[in-house]
Amino acid sequence: MSESPEHAQSRPLQGFRIGVTAHRRAGDLIDALERRGARVLHAPALKIAPVESDEVLLAEIAAVIAAAPDVVMVTTAYGMRRWCEAADAAGLGEELLAVLGRADIYVRGPKARGAVRAAGLDDAGISSDETTAALTGLVIDTGIAGKVVAVQVHGYTDVAALARLRAAGAQVLTVTPYRWVNAEDGDRLSQLIDAVANRELDVLTFTSAPAVDAVLSAAAQTGRAGAFLAALRGGAEGILHGGPGGTPCTGGTAAVASAAVGPVTAAPLLAAGITPLVPERFRMGALIRLVCEHLEAAGALRMESSGQLLEVRGQALLINKVPVPLAPAPLQLLKALISAGGSVRSQGELAAELGVGEAEHALHMTMSRLRASLPDPGVVETVVKRGYRIRR
Repeated sequence: MSESPEHAQSRPLQGFRIGVTAHRRAGDLIDALERRGARVLHAPALKIAPVESDEVLLAEIAAVIAAAPDVVMVTTAYGMRRWCEAADAAGLGEELLAVLGRADIYVRGPKARGAVRAAGLDDAGISSDETTAALTGLVIDTGIAGKVVAVQVHGYTDVAALARLRAAGAQVLTVTPYRWVNAEDGDRLSQLIDAVANRELDVLTFTSAPAVDAVLSAAAQTGRAGAFLAALRGGAEGILHGGPGGTPCTGGTAAVASAAVGPVTAAPLLAAGITPLVPERFRMGALIRLVCEHLEAAGALRMESSGQLLEVRGQALLINKVPVPLAPAPLQLLKALISAGGSVRSQGELAAELGVGEAEHALHMTMSRLRASLPDPGVVETVVKRGYRIRR
């Protein structure tokens, strides 16, 4: 059954294919993308290790209580909640809150601040850009020589931040309420890597820096790092914070854009020579909006033909907002013609677009399939001895 034009119009990601690497809150992200019409390939790169009966964490909590730190750094809301939950489970919750209440608490961002306040505590300051580096600088600027600083570590230990604190004269304690471990989920991660390397996705999303590291490492281990990186390095050049530019992500040969929820997540991508989309506000909702805006601007092709609106969105063709099924080769041919904006494309040019060299028979067969699939076959005109074009 075909969709109504209104329903098609309300699905800005219709026809696009998006990879999701998240583990925590992956369901929320996938649901939001699918509601907007996207086809999602989910391959969690990492998962959060359980902390129940975690003797190391309990020892860290006891050490913080015993040391009564002067300064506490909270980096994530989830980490703050897990920290308090683990202390409560061990019967140390009240002691921990009493110690934290006497310390100066500095937070990395608004969500961490919210978790601190939900625990009945208050903070003394917040980083300027929601990064651990900025939070560390803020704490150092308060003067921490000779003081005890407790740091809630998120997933992976930020060695550089801890080194800066120690260099400033602080005695540093760490608490790791959760840890990232490799996700064991069949071969979905290798499928995701293959899909990127083969340019079968339009966007690959990341919500944590450790997940980026894990995916890059997995790509290297599978021997596909070259193709994987090549696909992503051309995907969103110059579009950090959603600026202008970029490469359309609509065909099997197009580049794959990457999207990171914030600058911390983006850092390992940038280090690998990949320029991701990054929203101005480092939130999942803002990430989804930016992906929609990017694909609308760079991933959709449109052209009017005799009063009909032709749209190619990823792997979907819509005519006057109504989806029209089209196989990959005819769709690629149609993209080449729409991209010409009504100008004539020669048989040689179109054959090259299809990757069939000078095989005229293959081009003619694909053209026949394209016309047979269109409600109005005359949309594609033959220009004798010159080639083909979209009828205006």
